[in-house]
Amino acid sequence: MGDVPAPEVLTASETRVPDMATLLAAAVEAIGGAERPGQVRMAEAVAHAVESGEHLAVQAGTGTGKSLAYLVPAIRHAVRNRTTVVVSTATIALQRQLVDRDLPRLAEALEPHLGTELKFAILKGRRNYLCLHRVQTGVPDDPEEFGESLFDPQQMSTLGRQVKRLNEWAEETTTGDRDELVPGVSEQAWRQVAVTARECLGAQRCPQGTECFAELARAEAGEAHIVVTNHALLAIDALEEFQVLPDHDVVIVDEAHELVDRVTSVATGDLSAPAVEIAARRCGRLVEEGVADRLKQAGEALGHLLEDLPAGRMDVLPESLGQVVAVVRDAAHACLTAIGPEKKELDPADAGARKAARSTLEEMHDTAVRLLESFQPPIAERFDVVWLNKPFVPDGRPRRPPALHVAPIGVGGLLRTTLFEKRTAILTSATLTLGGSFEPLAGQWGLPPLGEGSSPDARTAAEGLAKTATKDGKGDGEAKKLVWSGLDVGSPFDHARSGILYVARHLPQPGRDGLPDAYLTEITELIEAAGGRTLGLFSSMRAARQAADELRDHLSHPLLCQGEDSTSLLVKQFAEDERSCLFGTLSLWQGVDVPGPSLQLVIMDRIPFPRPDDPVQSARQRAVAARGGNGFMAVAATHAALLLAQGAGRLLRSMDDRGVIAVLDPRMVTARYGGFLKNSLPPFWATTDAEKVRGALRRLDAAAS
Repeated sequence: MGDVPAPEVLTASETRVPDMATLLAAAVEAIGGAERPGQVRMAEAVAHAVESGEHLAVQAGTGTGKSLAYLVPAIRHAVRNRTTVVVSTATIALQRQLVDRDLPRLAEALEPHLGTELKFAILKGRRNYLCLHRVQTGVPDDPEEFGESLFDPQQMSTLGRQVKRLNEWAEETTTGDRDELVPGVSEQAWRQVAVTARECLGAQRCPQGTECFAELARAEAGEAHIVVTNHALLAIDALEEFQVLPDHDVVIVDEAHELVDRVTSVATGDLSAPAVEIAARRCGRLVEEGVADRLKQAGEALGHLLEDLPAGRMDVLPESLGQVVAVVRDAAHACLTAIGPEKKELDPADAGARKAARSTLEEMHDTAVRLLESFQPPIAERFDVVWLNKPFVPDGRPRRPPALHVAPIGVGGLLRTTLFEKRTAILTSATLTLGGSFEPLAGQWGLPPLGEGSSPDARTAAEGLAKTATKDGKGDGEAKKLVWSGLDVGSPFDHARSGILYVARHLPQPGRDGLPDAYLTEITELIEAAGGRTLGLFSSMRAARQAADELRDHLSHPLLCQGEDSTSLLVKQFAEDERSCLFGTLSLWQGVDVPGPSLQLVIMDRIPFPRPDDPVQSARQRAVAARGGNGFMAVAATHAALLLAQGAGRLLRSMDDRGVIAVLDPRMVTARYGGFLKNSLPPFWATTDAEKVRGALRRLDAAAS
């Protein structure tokens, strides 16, 4: 007789559950699917990571069944250990898919096997929930909050209608979740009924505390096995001193290719004259007149000075700007001192006004301090980058007042100390390997290099990123050892038989003066060969509009351009009209899912390197170079490779899809870094022969007609 496996020994805090393979098979059977090798491999790897405590990066192509592959082992771990697993996403669409479709189906399928009801919840930042107290008391200094709309009767009328609708919705909604309000409202309107975490009175002091939508959501999340959230809240939980998410020992980061950008955005501060003036008004009724006046005057001085300064990254702090920012800092501190600490005996309405004033002043004071401190170290040793933004509309008029921004050059230290050293992390996406390696993105996350199996270019990119200076986050508690592995479970698609990667080697290199005539001719010939069915992904909105304006009268197929209607409606029109074309920029590179004959050609006008004047990317590139790394490969090439991979992922969305990825930029095959970029894409059959590609497109068009 063979050896009999020893019975599983459980601690007092654990519950006996079936093994992961049994649960996965039950889940697949319940939803009417078929077992997929990549899905099984991923589920096994996630289960091992969760049990061993080692971090895992998993690349899983479209069609793998990625969400099921991480949810099943996550559910098993949460139920077995009576704990919570957090699942973080970048987009609302994926959050809704998980909460509205995947988790309810899994709960029904697995409950007989788990012996308990699966509990799951969605949790967002406090500003995403309607605040009943603010609905009742209104915004402090309501009229001023409306800003420039006071001088535009049409805007004021629209805003008033939206606020009225929000007040009516407050009587109907059971969640207060902004994303459930359809159609939505402007950010300006939403500010009238929502508060930040700093502005919140707290459940104990607020008269609506027991009915608070945000607190109810937090309470529900505290009882859940699986909590779905977003990368922004994950970052807030890391940055703030107070706990936002429920206790958890495992976090799964889906759409992990967007993690760095989302964390950077949350960690970015800004300072502008209107913000200072609003803070002065908010505290004006709470302090002596002269104290608030000093802050107001500082805001006016800041506004005049920013108007005269050039936009862009600041490597040196102008003396005059340093003096004004210091005055803002000191005036904000004086206002905070004059307001004094919170007083529990105050009427809730008065307490709300004080809390709103204090939160605005604290944020402004801290941002001013951070701006001034950013310039103190030598450039090569700085943690933050500062820039002045002056947004303009196409005709050259200012779109909104200028603002100073300060952002971290890298977030690897923050993620390392607040995520990887505290809990087990599984990071997954359809695009995580760049240049054939996980290490370029892992370096941005703050994970150490593996040093095995990477191409020279991928190692160069990863090593460069490891050399950027990054501040650590809050780091109390015992740190985990940073052990991680990467796994590519492949894709169910046969890319070499289903798609062609065409690079227009014969075209000139792209310039700065718009699309050359040769590019427009190439686009026309490709679209006509394909019979429409084209998604045009352009590196700028200017290029997309130029192509649409110049080709619309020459093409025999309908042409849609981003900005002519809402993106969702344009994508819907594109999907429904097989002969149509859709041109656009960044959001289309990542947000289009159109299976079938409506999409058989994806055109990319150029390699999507970041703009040379992008303040954060240029600062990161310089920081890598200052430490002896290759800044171009570590930052610019990695950025471009990720977007190229995302754009190429628009082509094959179902098993029957066929088509062409056309890159018009010849540097894809002529430049030294071209191999790194090509290795970041799926293994399509590659060619530079334009006639072969047009012939293939004509055959696909004939087959689809």
